[in-house]
Amino acid sequence: MDSDTNATARKLAQSLMRFNKTFMQFHRSELHQNFTGCKPSEVGVLFAIRHGVQGNGRPIKVSEISKHMHVTSPTITQLLNSLEANGLVERHTDPTDRRAVGIALTEHGEQLAQKAESVLFETFQNLSEYLGDQQSNQLADLLIKAFQYFNERDTNGYFFPWKGEEA
Repeated sequence: MDSDTNATARKLAQSLMRFNKTFMQFHRSELHQNFTGCKPSEVGVLFAIRHGVQGNGRPIKVSEISKHMHVTSPTITQLLNSLEANGLVERHTDPTDRRAVGIALTEHGEQLAQKAESVLFETFQNLSEYLGDQQSNQLADLLIKAFQYFNERDTNGYFFPWKGEEA
């Protein structure tokens, strides 16, 4: 590799790390302002449950949430315990297999997940207005391409299924 390629790769890595750090700080701040008492990881679980249920019409299992979020099942169980204590999720035993437990949002959990998605969408809507249509589309296309690159490499044995609209 030549020095220009190395410099470009370093700039790309630094830019992505700065973006990720800044976005996560902003996201935490937004969540704290709008959802006092709910951790970002808990909101992530609410999203996973909401989209898992919407995808196939049945309550999602702990193992499915764990796989989707790339964390261990005990971690998800801890988060679910907190969400259940706050009345945001409920567990349902599968009548055909008493060992299987499905997780569903309560009405309050669904409302909170919808509100969190609205806040997140508004954030990206504001970013899109800031960048303009051309740069927003260019950024989206580049991020999709970067996603495809890492998905194809699959270096950690993870498969990241595409959950959005096709490009």
